[in-house]
Amino acid sequence: MNDRVRKHFRILLIALLASLLSATVCLGDTPGDPKTKKEIAQIRKRADLGYVQDQIELAAAYMTGRGVSQDLSEAAQWYRRAAEAGNPDAQNQIGYFCQHGIGVPVDLDRAVHWYQLASASGSLIGKVNLGVAYLNGMAVPKNPSTARQLFLEAAQKGEGLGAAYLGEIYLFGVSVPTDMAQAEKWFALGTRLHNPIAEFGLASLLSTAPEHDHDLPRAAELLRLSSSKGYVPALYALGLLLANHPEFAVSPDEATAVLQESSLAGYWRSNVILGILARDHDPALAFYYFHLAILEGGDPVHRLLASDIAGLERRLTPAEESARAAQGAEWLKDHPVPLLFVSRESNQMKDFPLAAIADYGGALGVGD
Repeated sequence: MNDRVRKHFRILLIALLASLLSATVCLGDTPGDPKTKKEIAQIRKRADLGYVQDQIELAAAYMTGRGVSQDLSEAAQWYRRAAEAGNPDAQNQIGYFCQHGIGVPVDLDRAVHWYQLASASGSLIGKVNLGVAYLNGMAVPKNPSTARQLFLEAAQKGEGLGAAYLGEIYLFGVSVPTDMAQAEKWFALGTRLHNPIAEFGLASLLSTAPEHDHDLPRAAELLRLSSSKGYVPALYALGLLLANHPEFAVSPDEATAVLQESSLAGYWRSNVILGILARDHDPALAFYYFHLAILEGGDPVHRLLASDIAGLERRLTPAEESARAAQGAEWLKDHPVPLLFVSRESNQMKDFPLAAIADYGGALGVGD
């Protein structure tokens, strides 16, 4: 796989994120009804007494602003207390907070410390995150072999994310020879374990990898599975596939619907495709999507869309341009954080609304 193709495929497979939380895997609106003040008071009382589940629930409330004013430092404090009590999921969560400075100062040594405890306590995601630390050399000596071993241990114990990361390692040749068969093997295992990133990876092999046989119907099926779990790059990829191959859509508006959902998650590539789809019949809407994509993606996207914007400006009045530009700016003001996941109802998300999965895109050299 040559460097140009490798870079293009990396960009498709791994989301590029532009702000602090966008380096994480984030959720959108948290599932569950808002807590009442009385409920919060009862939870706080039990949390103060040392009940770990209530500490976690209180942390999640502060994380999302459910029944209290959103306060990331309070969320970090309560996750830390639950972590100190030995809860492996809370240990992984506070480690992630330390890695990215969420409610606490960035402290990579503490992040790795918590990942080590989480892994030892039985958190498979903690084991994967510790593997990412070794893959990147984050506060530990860089050791891809140790990283692969941790991913393997997680995968063998049923964690699909470990398998997905092994697939990406072999796909991109991270300290191992590029091996498409091994990549497919691990993506397939992650898919059997219902991991959305693995489902997306396998779909990408079957739809875009230049050195792999394509199976577009199967790719669409996998992308729907990944999308159903809220994985935003899968929503975009499904929309793009269906826009180019409408014969695989289950309804006439499926492509637009999934592209719009990923657009609402702040995925600028989806706005580019939506702009293209609207360009011929609704120039004002196309201008909005292109302008929003530029606001989200910056100068590289501006250069990409310069001729399209110029063509639309000749079809719109200055007032129409101004109104649509203001609409895009207002939307971005209200949604400053691009998401890798949009929320899907689950008890785990109620307790841990920020899915603390360490991203190792930097190790793979991802860039525009």
